[in-house]
Amino acid sequence: MKYKIGICDDDAAQREYLGELVLAWAKKMRHLTELKQYAKAEDFLFDYSEEKDFDILLLDIEMPGISGIELARRVRRENGAVQIVFITGYYEYFSDGFDVSALHYLIKPVDGGKLNPVLDRAVGNLAGRQRCVLLATAEETVKVPLADITYAEAQNVYVHVHTLRESFRVRMTLGKFMEQLDETFLKVHRSYVVGLKYIKRVSRTGICLVNGERIPVSRGMYDAVHAALIKYL
Repeated sequence: MKYKIGICDDDAAQREYLGELVLAWAKKMRHLTELKQYAKAEDFLFDYSEEKDFDILLLDIEMPGISGIELARRVRRENGAVQIVFITGYYEYFSDGFDVSALHYLIKPVDGGKLNPVLDRAVGNLAGRQRCVLLATAEETVKVPLADITYAEAQNVYVHVHTLRESFRVRMTLGKFMEQLDETFLKVHRSYVVGLKYIKRVSRTGICLVNGERIPVSRGMYDAVHAALIKYL
């Protein structure tokens, strides 16, 4: 498989350095790679508007004009699969990564020892994102990638499966539906299963997803959700 990787950083030396690390990783792992470099977010978005086929993005956060965080938000609105990695010299932006389901947050200076394991995880996630579930609604049968599912809600004899763009109602139990999921999902309530990558905030009373929706959490599940998020990140 060929991976398309984008680097966006206003520092030319940093772009070149990261590019060398990426190409060295690709050669070592024998991955076919197309590498694109951008000096500002606006240049990336111009290309992205034409071809939304990037697999991995390495983004600086503080850039003139559109920041790396805002760039990631715009990409994430329509692409739940791309692997986003923030590379910056500042710790204070860590919480913003939850907002866009970032894969990782690397503090400069970055070397191969730090970057390579993250790229390996990104590739592993991309392979896993090929998995789909078949949802038989009253009107049609739809193939939905696991990576697109934000949460599922049981209502009587139906399960409502939600993505960022649409929802599907299928006649089955929540337990039966969960048999099709993987470790990136967690049952947080007797009626709700949530995709960990879409959780923005969690409290003892509920979960806020990246699109603003709120999901209830069963009493005593807060610690389990917190631990699952740490493991997922």
